[in-house]
Amino acid sequence: MANNPIGKARELQRALYRAAKRSTTRRFHALYDKVYRKDILWAAWEKVKANRGGAGVDGETIEAIKETGVEGFVNQLQEELKGGSYRPQPVRRVNIPKPDGRQRPLGIPAVRDRVVQAAVKIVVEPIFEADFKPCSYGFRPKRTAHEAVEMIREKANAGYDWVVEADIESYFDTIDQEKLMEMMSKRISDRRILKLMRKFLRAGVLEEGKVRTATAGTPQGGVLSPLMGNIYLNELDKVWERRCRQIGILVRYADDLVILCRSEREAREALRRLEIVMEHLGLKLHPGKTSLVRLKGGQAGFDFLGFHFRKVKSWRYRRYYLQRWPSQKAMKAIREKVRAITGPRSRLLKSLGEVIDEANPVLRGWGNYFRVGNSAKRFKQVDSYVRERLYLFLSKKHGQSSRGWGRRWASIDFRKEGLYYLSGTVQWYGTVAKAAG
Repeated sequence: MANNPIGKARELQRALYRAAKRSTTRRFHALYDKVYRKDILWAAWEKVKANRGGAGVDGETIEAIKETGVEGFVNQLQEELKGGSYRPQPVRRVNIPKPDGRQRPLGIPAVRDRVVQAAVKIVVEPIFEADFKPCSYGFRPKRTAHEAVEMIREKANAGYDWVVEADIESYFDTIDQEKLMEMMSKRISDRRILKLMRKFLRAGVLEEGKVRTATAGTPQGGVLSPLMGNIYLNELDKVWERRCRQIGILVRYADDLVILCRSEREAREALRRLEIVMEHLGLKLHPGKTSLVRLKGGQAGFDFLGFHFRKVKSWRYRRYYLQRWPSQKAMKAIREKVRAITGPRSRLLKSLGEVIDEANPVLRGWGNYFRVGNSAKRFKQVDSYVRERLYLFLSKKHGQSSRGWGRRWASIDFRKEGLYYLSGTVQWYGTVAKAAG
């Protein structure tokens, strides 16, 4: 028996998963008391603390809770949940700029609500995880985006030369809450759990001083939102596995999905069936971001999960094989992050070493994601751009003209200064997967 909260939470999850896997029709009725178990709430707190994040509408931060005492915080949550007085607060709405100039709304629940959501997720996730299909890769235990990307590579190289590239329009904002609750009730009969999850859906959003209660969708940013999103689209996964897998291979990561087909006829039929399922779920495919792509001969490519996929002719075997590298959007994003670290005049007060120390985690994190594939050329481009930005930073810092910066600072070896270089870090997927496993 594990002695720590995380270990005990995992033991509970394994037991629930095994029970759900044994019977696909079983409905679980005694779950709510597990949510307010002290060890589960502590495990939930640890997860929320590790993910950090800002304060919600109440202004209470993780640091403030640590200062006043986590024990008292957990005890209070336990009492409120056990006594039935717990009420989630509206989420705080912030808008995150998107690369295309639009803004993506993000909801930030209060820390206390994030902890309760995390506790609910610990308890109910393994039940639904037992039902999820292999085609789903996003926000699931022991499943990664790299696995989804590798599946695409394998199928494309096995003759699946047509791709349905699909985008669900405003997915998290348009989920039918009643249908979602109906889906969850197929596995959960504990009314208190269902009532609590409905409260999270109806908690509302605080925006410009007013609380707006949503009648559709799940608030993005909530701990439970990815799980709810997967529960909802599991209906698509089930339909596809049962009725459509002979015409195409579905690969889904949360609300991003592609379908790989052997012919144009099958691709068009796959798109037609996908639209039917979306209509049944009350969802809509984005007309400007949904298309058919022919991979054969490198004629066209597509973007998925930050990568650009395209077939390239092998000089050795004289055949076309699918390759992947950072998309233009991903390249633009890393350049903007580097510029934000090296460009502002306020950064001129920092030393070269301080700027490099700030840039390294950004470069390492971006590189670790994209190193699986054929990213060597793009990695060299990013390295070159980083050196250019550091040359410009030094020129400005020393009050010199930006002209001739390459010659002026050519003697500096940024690698010796501690700069992380992306070049040389590309690895075969199998090596990365083995290290991760």
